[in-house]
Amino acid sequence: MSTTFDYLDRLEAEAIHILREVAGQFERPALLFSGGKDSIVLTRLAEKAFRPGRFPFPLVHVDTGHNFPEVLQYRDLLAAQLGEKLVVRKVEDTIQRQRLREPGGKFPSRNPLQTYTLLEVIEEFEFDACIGGARRDEEKARAKERIFSVRDEFGQWDPKRQRPELWNIYNGRIQKGENVRVFPISNWTELDVWRYIQRENIPLPDIYFGHERTCVVLPSGQLLGLSEHLQLDAEDEIVTRQVRFRTVGDSTCTAAVESDAATVEDIIQDLLLAKVSERGATRLDDNISEAGMEDRKRNGYF
Repeated sequence: MSTTFDYLDRLEAEAIHILREVAGQFERPALLFSGGKDSIVLTRLAEKAFRPGRFPFPLVHVDTGHNFPEVLQYRDLLAAQLGEKLVVRKVEDTIQRQRLREPGGKFPSRNPLQTYTLLEVIEEFEFDACIGGARRDEEKARAKERIFSVRDEFGQWDPKRQRPELWNIYNGRIQKGENVRVFPISNWTELDVWRYIQRENIPLPDIYFGHERTCVVLPSGQLLGLSEHLQLDAEDEIVTRQVRFRTVGDSTCTAAVESDAATVEDIIQDLLLAKVSERGATRLDDNISEAGMEDRKRNGYF
């Protein structure tokens, strides 16, 4: 057996170390699990960190009601296979409970409303740490966030409160009411994630691979999968294309990319030629303003 670590081994070891730090430093952590590729990779890392024991945290999903059905089916299937507790809280219930205003427009995204549901579930279970699959290569606000990201009692992120993380030493000390968002794969890239999926032979929802889908052509040329939540006009162009999804957020704000990629190897080849990040290529909600993601984080977004 080879004793040489390649770069994936090092990334894996770092992520496992971070997960074990969370288990050791916090009383009530949770793993935010959407059924997307990054959170699926986190569950594989958690298996390596804690098996044959149980995960020291539940899986938690904030369901916007606009999620892709294929991803929700896979979420439930994987949680059952893992034998771990899955907590699902719905944005729809929060809208009714807090009398929030539904987003309007042609492409009404509930992504900003996820914050309210996330803060509710943190308060309900008194979670002091929430683990997620955000990566620094995705977006510039995430690029400057630490692996242990402290949030105040309102869930808000203050860049000025970032703590130094020298020599992989993570400080999880917080005051009552505060919590920490933890990003074990922060140093990974999209390509790293796919190469790890390839190496570990991790199954994924079919939506990540090339398939035929009816889409709306946006003014930008992007392709948005047709769904019941879109408010379309008669002049909107509807086409059927061979596409795949690089990321799987709200169906109303996550565009597809044209691709015939049928295997993980095909997707890796696609990525080697890509010139735009996955969020830059697909996420409409990040283009609302230059500081769209950072503003949402300041308000409590993951």
